[in-house]
Amino acid sequence: MQQTFFFYDLETSGLSPRDDRIMQFAGQRTTLELEPIGEPFNILVSLNDDTLPSPDALMVTGITPQQTTAEGYTEAEFAKLLMEQVFIPGTITVGFNSIRFDDEFIRHLFWRNFYDPYEWCWKEGRGRWDMLDVVRMTRALRPDGIEWPVVDGKETNRLELITKLNGIDHFKAHDALSDVEALIAVTGLIKEKQPALYAHLFKMKDKAEIKKLVNLEQKQPFVYVSGRYSSEYHKGTVAFPLTGGRNAAVVVYDLRHDPSPFLTMSQQELEKIFYASWEDRQKEGYVALPVKELQYNRAPAVAPLGVLAKEDGWKRLSLTEEDITKHRALLLSNPTFSENVRSMIERRPAFPVAKDPEAKLYDGFLPETDILGSAKVRQATEQQLADLHPGFIDERLDDLLLHYKARNFPRTLAEDEMGQWEAWRGERLRRQLPSFIERLQKLSVTENDDNKQFFLQELQLWAESIIPLENDS
Repeated sequence: MQQTFFFYDLETSGLSPRDDRIMQFAGQRTTLELEPIGEPFNILVSLNDDTLPSPDALMVTGITPQQTTAEGYTEAEFAKLLMEQVFIPGTITVGFNSIRFDDEFIRHLFWRNFYDPYEWCWKEGRGRWDMLDVVRMTRALRPDGIEWPVVDGKETNRLELITKLNGIDHFKAHDALSDVEALIAVTGLIKEKQPALYAHLFKMKDKAEIKKLVNLEQKQPFVYVSGRYSSEYHKGTVAFPLTGGRNAAVVVYDLRHDPSPFLTMSQQELEKIFYASWEDRQKEGYVALPVKELQYNRAPAVAPLGVLAKEDGWKRLSLTEEDITKHRALLLSNPTFSENVRSMIERRPAFPVAKDPEAKLYDGFLPETDILGSAKVRQATEQQLADLHPGFIDERLDDLLLHYKARNFPRTLAEDEMGQWEAWRGERLRRQLPSFIERLQKLSVTENDDNKQFFLQELQLWAESIIPLENDS
C-alpha cells in the first residue's frame, strides 16, 4: 500500500475537544517526499446552535459563526468527507501539536457522528505524526542550518516565528490553510538540514519502534524531548522507564533529577506532590515529582543515548553521563519507589462525570451490536432516520442519536424529540453563557481595532439568536 502524508490543521470554537467544535478544516496531501498531490482542502464547518464559541478563539481565527452557517458543511457531511476523501487507507496525518489537540477534535467529531473514533488514524496502513515534537528535538539536538526564535529571552517554537526567521512564506498565521502550507515548508526544512534525525523520528512514529527503545523488560535510559520539560534545557532530558502506566503507557523518570529525596516517601506522600493543586505548586519549597506517562501511540520524540555523543549533545541538555548513571542505579536499587509510583498513577483522580453524551467518548468501547447500529445511523438517509430505531445497548447512544438528528437532519425529529432537544440545548447554552458574556464584555472594552469590534458584535448577535427565552425552555 502506497503511503502518503496528509498535513492538516483546524480552527475551533475553543480549546476543549469535548465541548467545543471544529469551524475550519484545511489540509494538503503530499508524497513522503513532500510533493503535493491534488488540490488542498479548505472548508468551513457549520457551528450548530448549541454552542457559544470562545470570543478569544475567534479573535485569533477571524471566523464568525454566521460565516460557518452560511458557507459550511454540516458535521455529518464533514465527517463523511473526511472518511471518504481525506483519511483514506495509507494516509499518515501530520500536524503541529495535532496529536494532543487537533486529533482529539477529530475523534470527538467522529464519535458525535457515529463513526469509529480511532480507526481513521491506524487501520489499513494509516498512521499519524506530530511535527511539534520533531521541531523540539531538532532544536534540542541538531539545531544547525535552521534559525530558531527567542522571545523575551526564552525559546519558543511557534510555527509563525520559525517560518518568519527562515524566510518561509506564511501569509496569515492561524488561518488553517496558511498554517498547513507553512508546516509543509518547515517539515521540508528539517528534512533537508537534518535528514538523519528526520528519518529517525519518522520511523519512531510507530509505537512498535518506540517499544523497542522504551520498554520495561530491558530498562535503558533514552533521550526524550517533551513539552512538559523545561525550555531552559531545550525541552529535553534523559529519561528512564520506571513502571507501567494507564492504557498500556509507561511511566518514565527524568534522570536529570536525583531521586534520593523521593525514594523513602510513601505512596500517599508521592500522591500529595504529584496531584498538588496549582496554588500549592506555586508555594515556596515545592519540588515536583519528575515522572510522567509516555504514550506509545502519540509519536513521542525519543532517541537512544548515542545521539548525545555528537554535536555536544550532553552539553546542550546540561547533563553528564556520570549523573545519569548514578541516578539510574538509585532507581534500580529501590524497586519499592517504582511500585509506589505505579499505584499512585493508577489512583489518578477521575475526570468529572460529563453531562453531555457528546463528551462521553472515553467512558468505554461500544459492544459489537452497537457498532453495527452506528453504521446504520450514518448510512441512513434523512427519510430513513425519522423511523430508525437501532436498539442500542450502550445508554449513551440513544441521546447521541437524537442530538445527531437535531444538528444534521432537524426535520426528522418528532414533536417530543424536538422538546427533548430544546431542553438539552437550552441547559447547555446556559452553562456556557456566564463565561461567554464575561469575556465578550471585557474584550469589548479592551479591543480598539474596528475589525475585532465587528467580530465581537457578530458574537453578540449569534448569542442573541440561539439562546432560548426563559419561557421557551
